[in-house]
Amino acid sequence: MANEHGESCETANVVRLSGRLAADPEERVLPSGDRLWTCRVVVPRAEVRTLASGRKGPSVDVIDLAGWSARVRRSMRTWHAGDVVGVEGALRRRFYRAGGNTSSRMEVEVTSGRLLRRAVNG
Repeated sequence: MANEHGESCETANVVRLSGRLAADPEERVLPSGDRLWTCRVVVPRAEVRTLASGRKGPSVDVIDLAGWSARVRRSMRTWHAGDVVGVEGALRRRFYRAGGNTSSRMEVEVTSGRLLRRAVNG
């Protein structure tokens, strides 16, 4: 694939995040019997002012993480709320049924993750 200047540009779905866990990760067992670990990571945002109003926007993003592989699940189950973690993966849109309706959500499917800093307990 080439851009407007004729230069080669590749596309990729690669996500790298580091942030603080909003809560302890949880194991989920799907109706299929598949197991995964899920959690949310809070990532600080650079200060941004909206063009229309001039008001400051949100200061953080809260991003859902899902760990499917055995290696990632083993790592995620040792994390706790407030820990700072680093993850790599791919952005996925997951569809599910809730209350008779089909809904979707975006999440990062974690392919590798590690603890960067334990939470300071109070």
